[in-house]
Amino acid sequence: MSPAITLAAGEASEHRTLIITLFAVFVAATLVITVWAGRQTKDAADFYAGGRQFTGFQNGLAVSGDYMSAASFLGIAGAIALFGYDGFLYSIGFLVAWLVALLLVAEPLRNSGRYTMGDVLAYRMRQRPVRTAAGTSTIVVSIFYLLAQMAGAGVLVSLLLGITSDGGKIGIVALVGVLMIVYVTIGGMKGTTWVQMVKAVLLIAGALLLTFLVLLKFDFNVSDLLGSAADNSGKGAAFLEPGLKYGATGTTKLDFISLGIALVLGTAGLPHILIRFYTVPTAKAARKSVIWAIGLIGAFYLMTLALGFGAAALIKPDEIIASNKAGNTAAPLLALHLGGVDSNWGAILLATISAVAFATILAVVAGLTLASSSSFAHDIYANVIKRGQATEKQELGAARWATVGIGAVSIVLGALARDLNVAGLVALAFAVAASANLPTILYSLFWKRFTTGGALWSIYGGLVTAVGLVLFSPVVSGKETSMFPDVDFHWFPLENPGIISIPVGFLLGVLGTYLSKEEPDKGKYAELEVRSLTGTGAH
Repeated sequence: MSPAITLAAGEASEHRTLIITLFAVFVAATLVITVWAGRQTKDAADFYAGGRQFTGFQNGLAVSGDYMSAASFLGIAGAIALFGYDGFLYSIGFLVAWLVALLLVAEPLRNSGRYTMGDVLAYRMRQRPVRTAAGTSTIVVSIFYLLAQMAGAGVLVSLLLGITSDGGKIGIVALVGVLMIVYVTIGGMKGTTWVQMVKAVLLIAGALLLTFLVLLKFDFNVSDLLGSAADNSGKGAAFLEPGLKYGATGTTKLDFISLGIALVLGTAGLPHILIRFYTVPTAKAARKSVIWAIGLIGAFYLMTLALGFGAAALIKPDEIIASNKAGNTAAPLLALHLGGVDSNWGAILLATISAVAFATILAVVAGLTLASSSSFAHDIYANVIKRGQATEKQELGAARWATVGIGAVSIVLGALARDLNVAGLVALAFAVAASANLPTILYSLFWKRFTTGGALWSIYGGLVTAVGLVLFSPVVSGKETSMFPDVDFHWFPLENPGIISIPVGFLLGVLGTYLSKEEPDKGKYAELEVRSLTGTGAH
């Protein structure tokens, strides 16, 4: 084991106290924020939408905190460190996706809905079947995304505390799950939003510090940085060219196209991003929050270049892989090398950056859990099971119990996914969101002929296709980096299903509409059109 991994794994026990103290300070601070926000959460509007009191800038900061997940910080840095140019494709995809959200979804969604995606769909269609479908899809997408965060948490904390046993890593995943449940049940949207805002500031500051230190190391000469990364990677010039991960065969080229489609279209269908548009008072503020988010997220993703190529230039690839097969520890190891492997500064920088990454994970899992528990309580419990007769108190109780249930499921699945690259896992969530949610949202907002049958075909068809292809892909079985590496039942060759499942979702929406015998409610569509474009009658 190299000296860097030895230290990073916490075997130098004199640094363990510092690391644990920084983690404890952050967790305590966020819990204080959550309890404070929880005292101000009086009703459903507070729990689901933070009382719609946040400004465009505040919401933009929170959206950034929600979006810049463990995949952004740990997964992308690791992917660039191991695969060079091809790893950076994640950054480009995540950033470009915001244009779809800004141009097509943000303003109409804020005007049309109340708390969840199901509100928009149910406005002009049969309530119960559509809300059931929307709730189911929201929960499935959120759990896929939660997998990535849980995997990132397990890797990060076990690296820092020197935990090498599988049982210890599973224990860490469980701890993150419990904290996530506490944040959401106590703080609701207000607590979650403030935690996300704090985390966004910390993450951008941490990335800025690492970027500055990396560039300082190479005298602010980007050409030297890239040259050193290529030499140290062992791949030479190929490291800076397309094709190292996507392009060796026809299958990997298809995988690249599939990944790109999923990333670009997925953001506009992600439930935890969509519900953020309801926390602002007006559609104008929703649009402004997306513009702020694009600026902040764009700056951050530019910095991932320095993080990834800096790790490639300063750390041997074998060392990164030895620490974590999927490369998820490249950013913390980079912090350690920049500060000095055997120095106190190295330990302080490692602990600080890891605490920031842990903050990232906690904030994102809180947002995801809130999205899925809100959808269960508001769409499935209040409007399907109770047929609109549930009291506000009963609905909030159901949301809190749903948080516990979703937390438990994500702990179990997160334990299984602990060795997968978190950026790849998030890309799967994007594919499922783009296959099931995006077609239905766009058709509901912009297609007069669209019916309940079309919505159900689109949501369930896109969901089943995407999840089914993932289950029989190399992500789950058949490879050393799979969730179940010792068995092989995969027959779908691609790691991302987007190239198949997204067109299927759109196509099934059209087929379901034309094959169903119901007539669309054109009066309701006219109302929705006016409301989505002008905000008249919006909550």
